[in-house]
Amino acid sequence: MALLDAYSKAVVEGVEKASPAVVHIQVAGPGKPGARRWNGGATQEMQGMGSGFIFAPDGFILTNSHVVHGASSMEAVLADGRRFQAELVGDDPDTDLAVVRVYESGLPAARLGDSAALRVGQLVIAIGNPLGFQYTVTAGVVSALGRSLRSQSGRLIDNVIQTDAALNPGNSGGPLVTAHGEVIGVNTAIILGAQGLCFATPINTAQYVLPRLIRDGRIRRGWLGIGGQNIKIPPHAAHVLGLKAESGVLVISVERGSPAEKAGLSERDVIVGFGGKQIATIDDLHKVLTDESIGVKSQVQVIRHSEKLVLQAVPAEPAEPGAPLNN
Repeated sequence: MALLDAYSKAVVEGVEKASPAVVHIQVAGPGKPGARRWNGGATQEMQGMGSGFIFAPDGFILTNSHVVHGASSMEAVLADGRRFQAELVGDDPDTDLAVVRVYESGLPAARLGDSAALRVGQLVIAIGNPLGFQYTVTAGVVSALGRSLRSQSGRLIDNVIQTDAALNPGNSGGPLVTAHGEVIGVNTAIILGAQGLCFATPINTAQYVLPRLIRDGRIRRGWLGIGGQNIKIPPHAAHVLGLKAESGVLVISVERGSPAEKAGLSERDVIVGFGGKQIATIDDLHKVLTDESIGVKSQVQVIRHSEKLVLQAVPAEPAEPGAPLNN
């Protein structure tokens, strides 16, 4: 009984510290998920909902990109019942994070923790608005760390937290907190049909993304202008060519006028290195094409007709960020 009382006390204290900062986000926009058509009109707006939490007392709210992306309007409902019109500040589909703002000061802000300090088995608490049931609390443990989860844009979100704290549609964007009430993750996804398989984007990833979304409205990433797919390299060929991995990225298309075309990349080339780093998969290529790569000349190692070549490429900033196939 003493252990159960301690568990209950830990959950209650965590919820009491974090829940005032949790908000219910209601959105309107064409094709929002989980929605209904008003009056059966095929062209009318759809309604959706999700969760979020205030991370700055002057009204900045963190949520999931898929909750607010494409919304024509949104409203944030605070734990005390107050309602505010909200506007989108910045959106990053690649990490499934977004910042929205309400223009009010002195709001209760969540305390952000350190997701790198988490341990498997640690108690965590999810707070959100599943299926419209506002301010619902579920508790569980950290089931695993270091997972990878593919975002809707096609990029991998790294170091994702897996938890068995129950999540349902509407929990998206809500906080995953410790017993001390510190936010260590943003609830992001569930596996439909599975039980106890829920995922959260680590708060350390969010703390990298947040200031950039507030400053630029998006995350800047490098762009080469290729379409590619993962390909296996025969072990003998990898050995002869001195490759550490037996895979690379096969170039299946090169956009006209792109940095890849200017660098001399061609269809059927296999990219195995970029900027001194090994490239074994498309995800490896995504990881090196950061904002720091934009405008910087980098060496691209490719295999062409069984020979290793070194080309020089200068990644640019994409005209339409977040495209899932063009790297």
